[in-house]
Amino acid sequence: MKKFISISDVTSLSSLVNKALAYKADPFLDKTLGVGKRMGLLFLNPSMRTRLSTQIAAQNLGMDTIVFNVGPEGWALEFEEEVIMSGTTVEHVKDAAPVLGKYFDILGLRTFPLLKHKEEDYSELVINQFIKYSGIPIVSLESATLHPLQSLADVITISETFKEKRSPKVVLTWAPHVKALPQCVANSFAQWINAWGEADFVIAHPEDYELDVQFTKGAAITHNQEEALRDADYVYVKNWSTYTDYGKIYCNDPSWMLTNQKLSKTNQANVMHCLPVRRNVELSDEVLDGANSLVTQQAGNRVWAAQAVLSEILKHNGK
Repeated sequence: MKKFISISDVTSLSSLVNKALAYKADPFLDKTLGVGKRMGLLFLNPSMRTRLSTQIAAQNLGMDTIVFNVGPEGWALEFEEEVIMSGTTVEHVKDAAPVLGKYFDILGLRTFPLLKHKEEDYSELVINQFIKYSGIPIVSLESATLHPLQSLADVITISETFKEKRSPKVVLTWAPHVKALPQCVANSFAQWINAWGEADFVIAHPEDYELDVQFTKGAAITHNQEEALRDADYVYVKNWSTYTDYGKIYCNDPSWMLTNQKLSKTNQANVMHCLPVRRNVELSDEVLDGANSLVTQQAGNRVWAAQAVLSEILKHNGK
C-alpha cells in the first residue's frame, strides 16, 4: 500500500479486516515495525476520534507521532497552481509539502469541503496536492469527499458482530441535522460496503438527497425509510447535505430521526453512527443508549483500522 485515500488503495479488504482484528486481539503484535519512523498528523479542521485513534495506532507499531493543527498554528496554505499570492494565503503547498516530506515518513491529512463549489471539493485538490508534492505516503484522515479510515472501521464492526451464514441487510439512512454537512462519511460507507460485496445494501434518504452515483452504484436506493428498515440487520445513521444542488438543506424533517419504534421494524438491528452525533436530532437517546447501539464499539475499532493501514504502508515502503 503506497497511500490510503479510498477503497481503491486496498488490494484485499478481507485481509485488511483480518489484520485489524488481529491487532485488536494483540495491539503490540508488530510493536517494532515502525521503530525509527515518524508520522505527521495534519489537521485543517477539528478532530477527536480520528486524531487520537491514529496516534495510538502509530504508537502501537513503535512510531513517533507529531500533531499539527494547521489552521490555528500554521500559515494559511495556498493550493491552486500558478496563483498570484497577493491575498490571505501565506505559503504554497508546493513549498510546504516537500518540507514535511523531509520531516516525516508517513503523513496523515484531514481536510474538509467548503460545500460551496462541487467541482472544487470533488476534485480533492488539497489531498492530491500533498500527494503530488510531499514525496511520502499520504493517509486520509478524512478528505473533501471520503472518510476511508471510518469506513474500514465500519466494515470491521459489521464483520466481527455478524455471525450468521447469510448476507446481512445493511441500511444507510439519512437523518436530520441543524446544519449542512458534507457527504464524506455517506459516500465512503457506500463505496466500502459496495466493494465489500457481503451485504444486502440499501440507502434511504428524502428526495433530492441523492449521493454521487460513483459511490452508490450497486446499492438499492429508496425514499421510504420505513420500507428500507424492514428486516435490517444494521442501520447506519448519518446526515448529509444535497449533492446535485450542492451543499444545501432541502429537508429537515424530524420524522427521519431513528427511534426505538422504527427499530422495532428491523431484525433487531445494530445501530451505527460515526460520531459526533446530535442527540435527539439524528438519533434518539433511547437508541444511542440502548442495547442495539454499536457506536462505542465502532469508534473503538478506529484504532485497529488505522493500525492495519499503517502497518501495510510501513511494510510496502521497506519499513
